[in-house]
Amino acid sequence: MMVAISILELVRVREGHTSREALDAARDFAVEAEALGYGRIWVAEHHNMPGIASAATSLVIQHIAAATRTIRVGAGGIMLPNHAPLVIAEQFGTLATLFPGRIDLGLGRAPGTDQLTLRALRRDMRSAESFPQDVIELQALLGPVEHGQRVQAVPGGGTEVPLWILGSSLFGAQLAAQLGLPYAFASHFAPAALLPALQVYKERFRPSEQLSRPHVMIGVNIVAADTDAAARRLATTQQMSIVDMFRGERGLSKPPIDDIDTYWSPSERAQVQGFLARSIVGSPATVAQGIAALVEETGAEELMIICDVFDPVARRRSIALIAEAARAGDLARIA
Repeated sequence: MMVAISILELVRVREGHTSREALDAARDFAVEAEALGYGRIWVAEHHNMPGIASAATSLVIQHIAAATRTIRVGAGGIMLPNHAPLVIAEQFGTLATLFPGRIDLGLGRAPGTDQLTLRALRRDMRSAESFPQDVIELQALLGPVEHGQRVQAVPGGGTEVPLWILGSSLFGAQLAAQLGLPYAFASHFAPAALLPALQVYKERFRPSEQLSRPHVMIGVNIVAADTDAAARRLATTQQMSIVDMFRGERGLSKPPIDDIDTYWSPSERAQVQGFLARSIVGSPATVAQGIAALVEETGAEELMIICDVFDPVARRRSIALIAEAARAGDLARIA
């Protein structure tokens, strides 16, 4: 089995740069990913984070899709409790009408923000409790329009945009299995729950009109460079970002540093290493081994790669090396 590779685009705002530059960099990065053979590029809904410019997720998807031709573009994901299902059906129905056959819709239950911002979004704190019903409602709005249907998504009805359930716990695994939908697990920030969640999903999966058998995508942080040492240095950008998050500071993306131990305390180091336990960082050979081992362990059909590198040139180089490493990992597993 050949593993498919895709990109989760964080739309990072870098120190010394603007949100507009981040949006355009995401667009240009997608063009590069398409040329390298990546299957999808997704963006995620985050609010009130100065360092991430993807709050208006459907607009960012449009910006990327308009600049590309073949790569699938989607949400990884839309935090459905923040929205009425009809609004999301209209947005993604419009995207699917503009870019037929290229739009994905991943759905998450978390708010994607803090509680204060959740109130600013005018959402009920209890709205996450209706997530399963909202997914079903959204699926119906994107499905064929029934005779006499009083409420339609226009555009949207009949587009049948593929839905994915995103998760970082057993809840999403159970729901994806029950609805017969593909499942994307966020092991890039919830590594401990990865294997239990996949087991639940595969054991309880029920075939549906969209999907006849379980389909798993795993989110994984990967940074590649010509040497292990160079990759570890590039990876300090993400490590600092996670430290800042634990400190309650959500700033802009920082350039890499030579010695990460000057940035974090011993306790913070332990926290970050746990958070990033499934990361793969190194040379092409190291990355190929890591990918092969991860796919062998999990049986995942796809990897959704988070390549959080500060410099755009180094980031493009990294995803090129990752694409090569993924092919090498496939060959190693087949052999």
